[in-house]
Amino acid sequence: MDNLLQPPAPLPVPNYEVRMLRSIRRIIRAVDMHSKMLQQAQDITAPQLVCLLVLVSKGTLTLKALSQAIDLSPSTTVGVVDRLEAKGFAVRTRSETDRRQVLVSVTVDGEAAARRAPFPLQNRLVERFRDLPELEQATLALSLERLVGLMGAGEIDASAILDLAPIAEAQPSAAGHEAGETA
Repeated sequence: MDNLLQPPAPLPVPNYEVRMLRSIRRIIRAVDMHSKMLQQAQDITAPQLVCLLVLVSKGTLTLKALSQAIDLSPSTTVGVVDRLEAKGFAVRTRSETDRRQVLVSVTVDGEAAARRAPFPLQNRLVERFRDLPELEQATLALSLERLVGLMGAGEIDASAILDLAPIAEAQPSAAGHEAGETA
């Protein structure tokens, strides 16, 4: 009966910092695991897949346009295209109208690799995110943007596929379809 007269024990103070850091580590780990699975299953990295998907959906692009489409710096994009070329998945050519411009096209092998590859991890996230109520979507987006700001990470290159249509619905490019073609 004495227990009824005593005030309840104080609730433990939630450790939001630990919860936040643990969540960030889980997100990083999920992305890392997906990237490793992609590398092992298809011998392609996530940035390479992003490039292929963009080239399959948009067709031949200049290096500058490709860089903008995948939201990576031009120098990073050149390295990704180098590796795609070495695998026979993309080919570079000079523009016939402006020889200073370098065009990047997907090859038949590159298109096949894009179709074989699993959807990027973000597709699953976006599908589930869209099912949330709008207020929760806004809250999550604003919270993550705030977190990026707190980390000072607002200027870091971040590849993104903004067109989330399945690859099968994308229009194949007309140029650069010779299998194994390299520059």
